[in-house]
Amino acid sequence: QVQLAESGGGLVQAGGSLRLSCAASGSIYTINKMGWYRQAPGKQRELVATIISGGSTNYADFVKGRFTISRDNAKNSVYLQMNSLKPEDTAVYYCNLNFRGFDYVSRNYWGQGIQVTISS
Repeated sequence: QVQLAESGGGLVQAGGSLRLSCAASGSIYTINKMGWYRQAPGKQRELVATIISGGSTNYADFVKGRFTISRDNAKNSVYLQMNSLKPEDTAVYYCNLNFRGFDYVSRNYWGQGIQVTISS
């Protein structure tokens, strides 16, 4: 079993900042990639940012320069620092984990989601 514990969401005014955290635990042999996705009401889930085990990152164009993804390998955790937030960043943010279990099978796992609301 694998668990993802997400935290850090909430309500902030436009221009403000939030930091999301996601900690993975359970039967994880190695983590390939962790990331954040988001889903706004009436829209499809979309990539926000990902980070692989070597530290390389990938960002959606709409967050470049505003959001920073980082990772603590020792804690199996990923973070998303979100600055200069806009009302259109309002969404449920999901932590994503791509990992290999002790059976060497790779799996993809989603967190429960955390609400981020930006007021104008």
